[in-house]
Amino acid sequence: MHSLPPNGFLLLEDGTLFLGRLVGPSLPTVAEVVFTTNMTGYQEVFTDPSYKGQIVVLTAPQIGNYGVNLDDPESARPQVAGVVVRELSPTYSNWRATGDLRAWLEQYDVPVLTEVDTRRLTRHLRNIGVMKGVIGAGETPTKAALEALDSCPSMEGLDLATVVSTREPYTWGKADAPYHVVAYDYGIKRNILRLFEEHGVRVTVVPSDTSADQVLAMNPDGVFLSNGPGDPAAVSYAPVAIRSIAAKEVPMFGICLGHQLLGLTFGGRTAKMPFGHRGGNQPVKDLATGKVLITSQNHGFAVVGSPEGVEGAPDLAVTHVNLNDGTVEGLRHKTLPIFAVQYHPEAAPGPHDAVPLFDQFLTALRNRRG
Repeated sequence: MHSLPPNGFLLLEDGTLFLGRLVGPSLPTVAEVVFTTNMTGYQEVFTDPSYKGQIVVLTAPQIGNYGVNLDDPESARPQVAGVVVRELSPTYSNWRATGDLRAWLEQYDVPVLTEVDTRRLTRHLRNIGVMKGVIGAGETPTKAALEALDSCPSMEGLDLATVVSTREPYTWGKADAPYHVVAYDYGIKRNILRLFEEHGVRVTVVPSDTSADQVLAMNPDGVFLSNGPGDPAAVSYAPVAIRSIAAKEVPMFGICLGHQLLGLTFGGRTAKMPFGHRGGNQPVKDLATGKVLITSQNHGFAVVGSPEGVEGAPDLAVTHVNLNDGTVEGLRHKTLPIFAVQYHPEAAPGPHDAVPLFDQFLTALRNRRG
């Protein structure tokens, strides 16, 4: 059994203080503080590159009870800056587990503030909006913690896609797969690559700043624009490449940040949301069918628009909207084989309502071949 962890705190930039017990490094850790409503899948959350630069509050009351394993991570290591929970389970039980969550996070120096009233914290973030915060040791913030909080950059204007992107191209899937897709890595999740492989696609993953000429030289059947962290408007180089690829009528599919970048490419704009959408239970309406999908999401920015269209982007049609707040959740180009969604059809551990979007993309690849 672990000994009782030392006291720790989370101080938000509005001065609100939350006390708990600190597991992991005691040096001040600063980042944007966000919450997710996922009941399971904490390992996928912590390794999702879209959480880069964020302290994640989990609303589920106990975290860690099924341990960690080698199969579920969405990237090579935890991406979160820190974790806040009500209870960090001291034991775990699952036939797939290879270790415990506490030791895994400590291995990567990710601080965990436990024994926090996460219900009060989540309500505060929901009412006031997500904001910067600092995790530290003790019950009173030190001068170093206050200085670190003051110097923490805002998420607005922050290009984190460049930070998390692969530095060198790599391939995923069978060499003799019937289709070849080039995927821009703005923070791609491994389960996207797994699903492409299951659908008979070989993927070449390229750095986020790869030029359109380099991508087109690979003669892909289609191009994928991945999820990722940070402010989409700060990824200023991406729309230039996307526009050039679109001009060649190459099928394109975007998820999350990729969705936002497509909106920007064709004249739209994005805006910071008060507290974003993070969790596995977001209701999304398909405007064409009226069907409601339960989706997994993780984003703090949204394309500005309504069911009638995207402001400044007459070539784009809105295909999906969020039923909680009406924000744009899906786009398609009116004349080109291009579409995107804000949510995660590849969600692991789920829900899987939107997996058929991969089939929709494959149809576009087949149609291009004729």
